[in-house]
Amino acid sequence: MSIPLRLTVMNFMQFFVWGAWLISFGAYMSKALGFTGLQIGSIYGTMGIASLFMPGLMGIVADRWLNAERLYGILHLAGAALIVWASTVHDYETLYFIMLLNACVYMPTIALNNAISYRVLEQQGMNFIQKFPPIRVWGTIGFILAMWATDLSGSVLTVGQLYISAAAAAFLGLYAFTLPACAPARGAGKRTIVEALGLDAFVLFRRVQMLVFFLCAMLLGGALQITNAFGGDFLTDFNTTYPDSFGVRHPILLSSISQMSETLFILTIPFFLQRFGIKVVMLIAIFAWVLRFGLFAFGDPGPGLWMLVLSMIVYGMAFDFFNISGSMYVNLEANPRIRASAQGLYMVMTNGLGAFLGTMVAGAVVDHYTVDGVRDWQGIWLAFAGYALALGLVFPFVFRYRHRRAD
Repeated sequence: MSIPLRLTVMNFMQFFVWGAWLISFGAYMSKALGFTGLQIGSIYGTMGIASLFMPGLMGIVADRWLNAERLYGILHLAGAALIVWASTVHDYETLYFIMLLNACVYMPTIALNNAISYRVLEQQGMNFIQKFPPIRVWGTIGFILAMWATDLSGSVLTVGQLYISAAAAAFLGLYAFTLPACAPARGAGKRTIVEALGLDAFVLFRRVQMLVFFLCAMLLGGALQITNAFGGDFLTDFNTTYPDSFGVRHPILLSSISQMSETLFILTIPFFLQRFGIKVVMLIAIFAWVLRFGLFAFGDPGPGLWMLVLSMIVYGMAFDFFNISGSMYVNLEANPRIRASAQGLYMVMTNGLGAFLGTMVAGAVVDHYTVDGVRDWQGIWLAFAGYALALGLVFPFVFRYRHRRAD
């Protein structure tokens, strides 16, 4: 099996594990368990809490002590066990604790997946900017097929979605041990304490350009989990006005259009990133989020279905141009000795601080617009659109970056 194909399998399974429950779990907690918006937001916020320290910590381990592919496999096997445990729990406090532990072992694997892919491709003398997007696109396809498996198996509002995820995580955990070795980058000579602990990734903050980039990435990271947490709940709430519509009967299939869009926009990243640079690409992503939330505010599964579909398509640009391009930019800017740690730091800022604050505030916003159990979804989505718009107006003035196409 060729190296690109082996990495393709890894990326496919990485996001299959997540896609089986990420979009539908909020609807399950709302409709089956009766959790409030703040409770749902806080459980999704566990991914943010875990991302504050676990990607960075695991990046340090991979950079200094343990082969990245072995660490990656161990984390996925632990995640499989935790997801099975979560399927047996129905109270908020225990489920919160389990999902926090699961986030602690899953979130670092996203950064490790990128670091392993970049490392193996470079070992083979391949240009990762050109080779990685066609590989990473299969991660999105895996996410889509996992969503379809959850929806078509009737598991949207049941624990079946967790069983699907656990089985995939167990397979990936074992598969990881067959990947090419990614040994720790132990350089020659005496290392300082800062280098030994992996804290040298924070040296990126000494450059004003990178500091501003990470801060903006953190603020935009708040948008990443909002529709993951409440998108399914939003669509299933139309069961009284459009009970027989496709969007209500198959909300996860409708949502999967977002991931289909990702597969297309991922392939455009090399063109946009090399031609326009990270600043323009990030700005496009921000305004795509504005459009995403705005279309949700006025769409519905009936006459407004076209707006929901368009919102799903726009999501592909919003996600890829921020998440994938940002990861590549960090890899280019970081010293090769600290790249795994730098990827972990990027996760801390986006899926850590950003996602935690975003989901907690989003949960409070949802509860604020909820009266007697009825949610004003238009007000909710417009509030989120306003936040993204404010960020988009500020970003070009604070992130001072001049792109040179020759680079």
